[in-house]
Amino acid sequence: MLYGFLLLAFFLCSEVRAQRIVWWNAENLFDCQHDTLKEDYEFLPESDRHWTRGRYWKKLDNLSRTIAAIADEDTWPMVIGMCEVENDTCLRDLTRRSPLRIARYSYIHEEGPDVRGVDVAMLYDSLRFQPLGHKAIRIPSAEHGFRPTRDILHVWGLCSSLPDTLHLIMVHLPSRANSGQKGEAHRRLAVETLCTLLDELADKSVLLMGDFNAEPNNVIFRDIGKRLTSLMPQKRKELRRAQGTYYFNRLWGFLDHILVSQRLQPFVGSRATVGRYPFLLTEKGTPWRTYQGPIYKGGFSDHLPIWVDLLPKEVRKNEK
Repeated sequence: MLYGFLLLAFFLCSEVRAQRIVWWNAENLFDCQHDTLKEDYEFLPESDRHWTRGRYWKKLDNLSRTIAAIADEDTWPMVIGMCEVENDTCLRDLTRRSPLRIARYSYIHEEGPDVRGVDVAMLYDSLRFQPLGHKAIRIPSAEHGFRPTRDILHVWGLCSSLPDTLHLIMVHLPSRANSGQKGEAHRRLAVETLCTLLDELADKSVLLMGDFNAEPNNVIFRDIGKRLTSLMPQKRKELRRAQGTYYFNRLWGFLDHILVSQRLQPFVGSRATVGRYPFLLTEKGTPWRTYQGPIYKGGFSDHLPIWVDLLPKEVRKNEK
């Protein structure tokens, strides 16, 4: 009885409006305490990076400011997928003790096997998204001779914009830095694991988002593209423009992606938007990072956020 009442209240209180879903690589959101099970030595007060509490809280302020800027018409994003988050402490501080606390976000996080300790996590507005369950899916890296990588996070729940369950999948695939063919092989293994999950969710409303450490034309998207539709630029002319979510070696690139299933496509307002806010960029127009190598820059992240809006059928009919 109580569950039914809460479920009814959930939908009655949720206005018929676009629901914004955001993805952002937060660039090394570490606390200042050593975890004896992880290699987090770079981000401690006594390290070469001098990761102090002051720098940590400035990082949380920067993340809060960005999420506030992404808010649509004074409405906070419904869901925010994030990666490079060290632990529950960082999420608790971000949602309860930083300026973002006014949004009253809840969060979902599972400790993964990444050696450095960074994980994928999700913030959500419980008045507009009601989780029904979540699962961390392990990529069998060690079994294939690779260094353990981040888990895939699968969250499913109810959203007032959709008539059925929304399945959210968040990934941070293995890095491409100094990895060559081995890195590509590791990413392909991660994609195989991901595609197994996608096959289980065939004909469901699925939104996949993450840092894939790969451009849209990378071979890893062939198999994913058979199951989902990308909301990122695909055409050669689009990809040649000075745009993207990440800047490296004087080149922009789309390493962060949002893809949706065929069932979810009618509810997607448009292609993904890249958050190119001036305050996220340096004077040269590149992402204002927290660190450039070991040098502290005091910025936001080395990645730009992306988002997409889910529109109720009523809104889509009016737009047409």
